[in-house]
Formats: sequence, C-alpha cells, structure tokens
Amino acid sequence: MKKIILAAGLLGGIAGMAQAQTNVTIYGVIDLGMNYTNNVGGKSDVQMESGYAQGSRLGFKGNEDLGGGLSALFQLENGFAADTGKLGQGGLMFGRQALVGLSSKTAGTVTLGRQYDSVVDFLGPMTANGNWAGYLLSHPLDNDNTDNSFRINNSLKYTSPTFAGVTFGGLYGFGETAGQTAKNRTYSLGASYASGPWAAGIAYMNLSSPGSTGAAGGAVTATDANFTGTNSKQKIFGAGVNYTIGAATLGFVYTGTNLSNPDGGNAYIASFAPTNGSTLNSLKFTNYELNFKYQFTAAFYVGAMYTYTQAKYNTSAGNSKPKWNELGLMADYSFSKRTDVYLQGAYQKVGGDLTGSSLDQAYIPGAAGSSGDDKQVVVRAAIRHKF
Repeated sequence: MKKIILAAGLLGGIAGMAQAQTNVTIYGVIDLGMNYTNNVGGKSDVQMESGYAQGSRLGFKGNEDLGGGLSALFQLENGFAADTGKLGQGGLMFGRQALVGLSSKTAGTVTLGRQYDSVVDFLGPMTANGNWAGYLLSHPLDNDNTDNSFRINNSLKYTSPTFAGVTFGGLYGFGETAGQTAKNRTYSLGASYASGPWAAGIAYMNLSSPGSTGAAGGAVTATDANFTGTNSKQKIFGAGVNYTIGAATLGFVYTGTNLSNPDGGNAYIASFAPTNGSTLNSLKFTNYELNFKYQFTAAFYVGAMYTYTQAKYNTSAGNSKPKWNELGLMADYSFSKRTDVYLQGAYQKVGGDLTGSSLDQAYIPGAAGSSGDDKQVVVRAAIRHKF
C-alpha cells in the first residue's frame, strides 16, 4: 500500500510540474452570416458566408518555460468555412498558421513554419480591415495583403521585444529550388510604435515569382497568392498611423504595390487581362485609406472607412489607369466577451481609364461576383463566437 501511495504521489508531482511549466490552449472563432450583393452580373444575390470580420478557425497554441527567461512555443491553426465545414486556404490542415520557435524576454522571438508576414504584423493593424472590420472592407483585391490573403511557407521570422513603445521584426521565406534560391522567395521587414494615444506601423515586403509552380516548395503557394508569375516580382510598401482621443480612433494608411511581369495565374490577374490581345507587362496599385471607429460603450462600436485606389497597368498596347472609390461601414454589439453580432456594408465605384481591360466592372472582396456595371453594394449581417 505504501508503494502505491508513493507512486501515486510521484506521478501527481510530475503532472503538477508539467502543468506549471507547460501551457496549451485550444481556441477558435466561428463567424457566420448572410450577405446581400445588389449586383452580380446585373442580378442580386443572397448567400450564407463564413469568416468576414474574422476568419473562422480552430487553433492550438502553447508554450513551455525553459528557464532563464527562455520559452519554447508552438501554434497550429486551421481555417474553415462554417457554412459548409470545408477547410480553407486551399484545403490545408493548418492553413492559417503552423509554427514552432523560441522566445526570450530580453532577446525576442524566433519562429519557423507557415507564418504571417511583416505587412500583416505591423501595418495591417493600422487599417480598418486588418483591425476591427475584416475582409469586406479590405482594399481592392486585397492588393497589399493587409487583410492577410496569403501566408508565407518555409519561413524564418524574428520579432523583437518592445523598447520604449517600438517593436520591429522581419521574415524570410525560402525559395527551396536548387540553383535558383530567389525563385519563389519572400522577405519582409516592419516596425510598430505605440505610446499614449498614438499608434503607427510601417512595413515592406518583396516577393519573387510568388506562387510559381516550378519551385520545390517555396514561400508562397499558387492557391495562396493574389498575384502569380513564373518570372514576376511583387513589392509592397506601406505606412499608417492611428490616433485615439477618448472613445474615438482616427486612422490614415498609405500602401503601394508594384508588380512586374505578372501573368494570369488566378482570378485576380485574370480580371486585369487585356481584352485586346495585348500582353500585361506591369501593374501598380496605390491605396489611401481613412478610417474611424467610435466606441459608444464597452459593448458597442461603429466604424467607417474610405479608400481611394489608383492603379496603373502597362500592356504592349499602352497604359491604362483605373481607379476605385470604396466606402465601408460597420456596427458591432457584444453580448459577452465571446459572442457578438455585427452589421457591415460596403460600396464601390470604379472609374478612370479602363481601356483594353475588363475593369469597368466593380468587385468588392467578399461579393458573390463581379457587378454588371461600375458600382456594387454588399451588406452583411452576422454572428461571431469566440472560444
């Protein structure tokens, strides 16, 4: 009997030590609601859709105290469509995040795996879509990835501790093609600042042949990439600032995206395909966003966003300069810390020089399809539960 009691006590002590040193959390979000699109090829449409204010997800994360201020960490997170149960991110088991690393309180954090880039980490929180609004209020085609349309595979990432309100970091995604290390390679850098009422972020990302099927693995998969190209280059730069006074937060964000030698690897590029048989040589976006959020009570806020986007694309037949004006609104009420309901609306109008393209049709990210003319409206009512 004494041996049994001793063994039970020993096992209990070991379990207690493991519990004290290791922390594992299971978490998730279910965001599901109804969307009304007023114009899809000239007809209205109503759909049940998942993951707009936040992507629906199921995740596991944890850390282990290694002593001396050092800890090991991991995170596995999948995305799914709550209306159908299907996996997101091209059907990947952990398509949102899959990483492991080490973290030091004084030296920072190093992680490896499928991860967010510096634009998402440092600049996205300055935007409406990357902070309180989500997918429906993102910039046209999410051309700057502030809404996290793609992640970076095979990546090594560093994030610093916070010094006097400043945090910085960078990421490198390996191309993994022998003799062509730059093929489907990605790197990014960024920094943020937060002190008192001020918050600011800045980021840069460089992608080489993103989504290229010729790469063995690589940084960006073809199903992830907004824009693909076997010999293409994509560069994103942006900066933003938020100022909070009382219950109100005002924000301004600038981003620019430059692509060279893009091709029709997916629907995003296909929408820019010239209709006159010419070749698309380059594509450039410039986005200017103003956003506003007012927290009426701890449980209720409203927000608004206006974005002006100017694009320029060069073809073998000449240049064109389309533009987008987009307005977004959102109201959110929380029943508890875990459950809220929200109402969103987005309006888009396209214009400018649209010669030789199909860009005379509006398309709001998250709409049921392209409009039949230069205007489109999407309204969404949804419930979100976090666990």
